[in-house]
Amino acid sequence: MASTSAPSPSEASAPTTDTHHTQSQNSPALNNNNKDYDLSTPIDPNNSVGGLRQNLTSYGDAHFSLFMRKLFIKAMGYSEDALSRPIIGIVNTYSSFNPCHANMPQLMDAVKRGVQLNGGLAIDFPTISLHESFASPTSMYLRNLMSMDTEEMILAQPVDAVVLIGGCDKTTPAQLMGGISANKPIIHLVTGPMMPGSFQGTRVGACTDCRNNWAKFRAGTLDMEDMAALNEELAPTSGTCGVMGTASTMACLLVALGLMPLSLPSATAPAVSSARLRVAEHTGALAVQLSQSQLKPQDLLTCESFLNAITVLQAIGGSTNAIVHLMAIINRHPSLAGTISLKTIDDIGRKTPLLVDLKPSGNNYMTDFHNAGGMLALLHQLRPLLHLDALTVTGRTLGEELDSIPFRPLPSGTELGQIIHPLSSPLYPSSSLIVFDPSISNLCPLGGAVIKASASKYRRLLQHRGQAVVFHGPADLARRIDSPDLNVTPDSVLILQHIGPVGLHSPGMPEAGMIPIPRKLALQGVEDMLRISDGRMSGTAGGTIVLHVSPEAADPESVLGVVRDGDWVVCDVEGRRLNVALSGEEIEKRKRERREGMKKGFSKEEEEKGNWQKREGMRGYRGLYMREVNQADEGADFGFLTAAGPKGKGKGEVKGEGGGEGAK
Repeated sequence: MASTSAPSPSEASAPTTDTHHTQSQNSPALNNNNKDYDLSTPIDPNNSVGGLRQNLTSYGDAHFSLFMRKLFIKAMGYSEDALSRPIIGIVNTYSSFNPCHANMPQLMDAVKRGVQLNGGLAIDFPTISLHESFASPTSMYLRNLMSMDTEEMILAQPVDAVVLIGGCDKTTPAQLMGGISANKPIIHLVTGPMMPGSFQGTRVGACTDCRNNWAKFRAGTLDMEDMAALNEELAPTSGTCGVMGTASTMACLLVALGLMPLSLPSATAPAVSSARLRVAEHTGALAVQLSQSQLKPQDLLTCESFLNAITVLQAIGGSTNAIVHLMAIINRHPSLAGTISLKTIDDIGRKTPLLVDLKPSGNNYMTDFHNAGGMLALLHQLRPLLHLDALTVTGRTLGEELDSIPFRPLPSGTELGQIIHPLSSPLYPSSSLIVFDPSISNLCPLGGAVIKASASKYRRLLQHRGQAVVFHGPADLARRIDSPDLNVTPDSVLILQHIGPVGLHSPGMPEAGMIPIPRKLALQGVEDMLRISDGRMSGTAGGTIVLHVSPEAADPESVLGVVRDGDWVVCDVEGRRLNVALSGEEIEKRKRERREGMKKGFSKEEEEKGNWQKREGMRGYRGLYMREVNQADEGADFGFLTAAGPKGKGKGEVKGEGGGEGAK
């Protein structure tokens, strides 16, 4: 009988080639490993599911590709056991230029914990990171690039599901655009809103209070010392803007779309809270579940999902930027592209009241919304207006989620109980966000224009007729807006041209649509005027401001581009009309003169020889952006990235006499 005693230390340490070979053959993990090198078993190099075997690098030999992949990943210290588990990719958008994402390292640690507690292997990888104040000329200019980065990195790497961590305004839509196009299982995690600060005993927060106090500074009611003190308090912690700006709006819409869980406060938990870390851990656990169910975004997201998101958008008084992002996101979905339009957003708005009392439409902050119950409380209020059979990332329907999560509403008489209004007593009756009808609006005849009516400071301006004061781009605005000689009255209509998707010199729809009140009027106490542009404004901004006019002024067929000082402009929000009081003949005459001038290569005071003509000869990403970006009503995406593909590219040539799309 063979001895069963343990070998002596000298025996155990003595290298024996045959023994080592026998142990390798008998190890279950290594036996499974050896199957990867079985040349008689074919490997599909385009396999889309299955850990390290998916999407192999092309070396012309799939087995060699897998061999190379494994030997290099083992340099990171991974064992065969670790590499045999579902691989959960974590998109890392940390940047020292992005304070909205300052908590990214802690969030990634928590996500990894959730993944590994549930049997997965978490591997993070970087993509572009965008912050509003650290992206020149605009973050919107780079949104499509980030979506391409996200899509290609998801497709390039062997991931079974992906956690998309974002926060600042353009990051979450860019990630969802790329995620839908890549069509691997995804789940979102946002970095969360910042906490409010304090100035002279009053709560303040980015960035509604940034703009309101800057207006006071321009009007002379705050001095430089005040502004220096405010600069220390408006963003007192990391995280996204603490009001219902674009970042918070997109976070709420991700819950409504079913892409973030309802069971924890995934949209509203502050960036610096322990709750945010618990949300991250839970997100990691759900990602493992997704890797097993293989529920992909093109299957999860239906028309009803987006109708729910639009309902929430109206009920929260969300950012106008979300409209552009939603159109871009929808047009990435092969089954939904073209089925939801700006008219859909307006139609839903007519029957959806504003329920959430947050700046800029109300008075409070995201921390208040969070403490009042957040998205779970809001969706319970909106339940009669929602499509409850829409799927969520858990695999259950929205209705099932609402039924299964314990919920107790706050008493209506309390301070927090006033943050989320009931349907029977809304903050604003309907149509927080309005889309002007292009069929009856000659200023926006292609795709309409939008206004956040609930954020108007002077409601009388929602039905207004005034004479245009026209600025031919941001530089012209800066030169003349504070001139004491500017011919302007409180009833004038301020028009800013050339800040659309292509624009004059600053592409990407700058957030310049909140045109400053001319200083001589601000000093008189004027706080709001009707303002119109083809650009955007921050979701945190307020006022009677028409945005996203399409076609943009840079387009030779644009009506906005031929409006002149003194023209009468009529805004009828209730009737959805936005018109310049010019005959069709006069409009066509001006457009014809403009086209002829552009063809000759000269420009008058407008300095029109900008991006529109020069873009065909531009190099690099800027040239790609200029040639491919479509208009705001389509999402300002690249035509070749949409579900329609290259045929979805917008036109853009200088058309001959007779007009084109803009003249319809």
